[in-house]
Amino acid sequence: MTYAVSVDTRVADGSSELDELQRVGAGALLEDGFESVVEIEGPDGTEVKLLDTFVGVYPGGALLKVFVDAPALELAEEAVRELVEELLERTELLAEWTVERCQVELRPDLAQESLAAAEGPDAPPDDLESRRARLMGLAGGGTAPTDPSATSVETEAIRSKIRTLAPRLAAIGAGMFGVPEEGEQSPRQAAASDDSVISTEEAELAAGALIWGTDVLLDELFQDAHALDREGTNVAECARPLWLLDELPPRHALQYDARFARRFLVTAISLTTRLTQGSFKKLSCVAEELTLRLLLREAEVTLETFGLLDEGVAAALKHFADRVHEDMDHASLYEDGMPYTEEADPPTPLAPAPTDLSTWFTPFNKGDYVHPYAADEPETDTSGNPAA
Repeated sequence: MTYAVSVDTRVADGSSELDELQRVGAGALLEDGFESVVEIEGPDGTEVKLLDTFVGVYPGGALLKVFVDAPALELAEEAVRELVEELLERTELLAEWTVERCQVELRPDLAQESLAAAEGPDAPPDDLESRRARLMGLAGGGTAPTDPSATSVETEAIRSKIRTLAPRLAAIGAGMFGVPEEGEQSPRQAAASDDSVISTEEAELAAGALIWGTDVLLDELFQDAHALDREGTNVAECARPLWLLDELPPRHALQYDARFARRFLVTAISLTTRLTQGSFKKLSCVAEELTLRLLLREAEVTLETFGLLDEGVAAALKHFADRVHEDMDHASLYEDGMPYTEEADPPTPLAPAPTDLSTWFTPFNKGDYVHPYAADEPETDTSGNPAA
């Protein structure tokens, strides 16, 4: 079956970040290396077919998406890791780069398919919980505990793991999650009859889950874009199951084609980059509002999966959503009814109607950042000049 393997490669420790020219060069070297490969020899001579690749270079390294046809998930991960390490080693300018992460995001239905495909004494455990811990190394890289009494220990390890991710959400402080400063009341405390407040730990769990959810979000969007491109179709007519794009407002499903998927993916990368590098100020367009909606859902699913979505963490996520979303106009896209018409109150030029998909990638205000690849084409007058 087909697997999308995410590989995060980094420049050598102590090296300076790549400038724009170096990023272009590194991307070309990686793409040339992949183009020379058709099949990968996996463990014990297993053949793993290379189907497609995506190379995204950033100042600190490169994010790679490698689509392969492999008998099982573990074989796909191992074969891709060996391939990438070999490509880096034999490319002089990249020889000191390292592979920090190489994995397929584990999901229950994907795991079940992989389990069905795997055979032999070394096949992964049938229990999905054990397999999840084994593959993702949540408790420090070891296999899942078989003793039920160890469940609480594993949960605490996962809790700690997620909290350590919180500082990577560099643009968002604890106050955005409702943690009160000295002398203040949190929104949760003000609304409750008791003295409960959103704690720093709850805020860290919420922030860490957003970082965790970012990996899942981008992986799923990568896979959906690949599926639509391969099928040459749109979300409404795609015969293959999709991870995420079919959760966008269904009224426009016929317009969610491969081009749209790539634009939405680039928007998600732009938004999550600003959140993690500290430059985020506010959401820039409708597509970013929808991206954040999906990211919040991924964070909630992550926390719920590991039994960590208690009242306090849920309140922290809600406070974050309320603070970041300036309004909830985008929610109307999920409601039944007719799209925007001229009879309704018209939007201002800098606040387009969210029901019109053609403006989803249009900045709300002058100066709001939307990635050039995703941005809507500017309107022009009859002479071809930008409209005033």
